[in-house]
Amino acid sequence: MPASPPSPALSFALLDPPATPVIGKDHPDLAGNKYGFEGGCVVKEAGRYHLFTAEMAGDPFWVRMRLAHWSSPDAENWRREGTLYETDGRLTPGDNRSSLWAPMAVFNDNENCWNLFYIAYRPGENEHEGHMNGQIWRAVSTTVGRGGIGGPYDDAGIVLQPDAASQPWEGQQGTDSFYPWHVGAGWYAFYGSHNHWPVGPWRVGLAEAPALAGPWTRCTGLNPSPIEPVFIENPLVTKVGAHFVAVYDNCAPGDTYIPEGRHVGCSISTDGVHWPKGHDLAVQPTAGPAQWSEDLRTPLGLIAEADGTFTLLYTGKLRGLDFWPVGLARLRLAGNKTNK
Repeated sequence: MPASPPSPALSFALLDPPATPVIGKDHPDLAGNKYGFEGGCVVKEAGRYHLFTAEMAGDPFWVRMRLAHWSSPDAENWRREGTLYETDGRLTPGDNRSSLWAPMAVFNDNENCWNLFYIAYRPGENEHEGHMNGQIWRAVSTTVGRGGIGGPYDDAGIVLQPDAASQPWEGQQGTDSFYPWHVGAGWYAFYGSHNHWPVGPWRVGLAEAPALAGPWTRCTGLNPSPIEPVFIENPLVTKVGAHFVAVYDNCAPGDTYIPEGRHVGCSISTDGVHWPKGHDLAVQPTAGPAQWSEDLRTPLGLIAEADGTFTLLYTGKLRGLDFWPVGLARLRLAGNKTNK
């Protein structure tokens, strides 16, 4: 694996955040969502924010799932638009779509329609196994044009899964954490994996494709990524000026996953292909009502705003409760006085 490149001189500072989650446990549109949210993405289209997320709808936990679409005019006031995919909560051996996660919406210019990438798992067969054999699916909106962001979506096939091309660092979890971004004439995406037993790190590697629809192949010589040696999940990449910025779920320092309630991870690349070791990015303050999370989970994307600030939505666990709401952070580039 090549040495990690140095991190560019680009960083973000937290502006005053809302004191409460923007989609909390008392939101009227939860529609029976018992445990809240984890993973997915937010995109801004025609002045409106669109959230695609995994709802941990019921029991069994992390098995009874819904992939949902929400929208908002301002990233603070949200309404639920509908369910895109849903599981039945059954732990059926060999069912490769037992649990669904991480819906990521990307517009495909070649098809003139939105694509939705998401992860499907089969259940484990013993106490040491969690989500197994993750497969990355691509779905296509049946409504053409950028106005078809809400779907409905039809499955177009699996773009990456455990197979003969799997690399030695990959584990029983299969492939996950898939969010494509454009570099030059082609596409790249991080995909993740983890070994449940014996317990291994949660890492990511790069896949590449000549077109968004594929074919997607694992990169050689770049994997696993040096961004995080212990834990990284669900990285999403945004172009900021000449740089590429990845935000992702990380953890407190240690040799396994340790909950941490204020930060997500951030890595900044000069070319979108070579990524340096990441660093913490604060999305909650050190104290006060806005520090409501005991475990920050998944950032949902970084959106550049017209006033020079950035909107970052994320999921995190409420203190003392088994519920993971959606929070909001407003950021600015360090050194930029805009809206300080």
